[in-house]
Amino acid sequence: MSTLAELLDGLVVAGDGFFVAVDSDWLQGRTLYGGLSAALCVAAAGRAFDGLPPLRSAQIAFVGPATGGISIVPSVLRKGKSTVFAGVDLFGDAGLATRAMLCFGAARNSVLAMNDVAMPVVPAPEDCAGFFKDGPRPGFVQHFDIRSAGESLVWVRHRNDAGVDPAVSLITLADVPPPAGMALLTGPAPVSTMTWAVDFLEAHTAPDDGWRLLRSRAETAAGGYSTQLMNVWSRHGIPLAAGRQSVAVFA
Repeated sequence: MSTLAELLDGLVVAGDGFFVAVDSDWLQGRTLYGGLSAALCVAAAGRAFDGLPPLRSAQIAFVGPATGGISIVPSVLRKGKSTVFAGVDLFGDAGLATRAMLCFGAARNSVLAMNDVAMPVVPAPEDCAGFFKDGPRPGFVQHFDIRSAGESLVWVRHRNDAGVDPAVSLITLADVPPPAGMALLTGPAPVSTMTWAVDFLEAHTAPDDGWRLLRSRAETAAGGYSTQLMNVWSRHGIPLAAGRQSVAVFA
């Protein structure tokens, strides 16, 4: 079983981008875990383009399954005084699997300063039970410690992300919970995330124990699709990311 750092170290230059072989322990069903697909796009952009400012936003489209050897091709779409827009395509054996648009932006002086993303009051992760009960579970979850913190709330941390860029570590972890709309189902059913938009709220690099509180809240479910809002906080209540997903539900 490869750690996240070992997997990223396996990125090798190939053609206009990079190639990496991913072990089966990072799969989600028949495809690569979505959080890892997004993380590989971010990591590839960081490797390809020197001096990028902090990642501010990511728009991810999961176009198809990512299987077999993974190729990643990043490109700069526009470079301004303080921001860089990069596009990244991730390919598997079946062709294009993930397309990402990433916005990197340097901090600027501003008269605006506000935070209206308060963390819910929940028990500490040490006081919470494991999220998964007996039964089948996705292969990738063995890379994470996951605790149930209440309805639509989970504590998650990497089992090992030593040496990984904080933004790459965060986006890898932020997609761990199953889609919130699954709670409305009366039995098992296939689901597949189609799009994921993530805004990074804080460049959190201070050392801590790695626990992140994740919240996913279903907004709508109709016609075979569901939408949800997502938030991530540090253990100490610092808002780290906010996002939303559109999910296909085959039930």
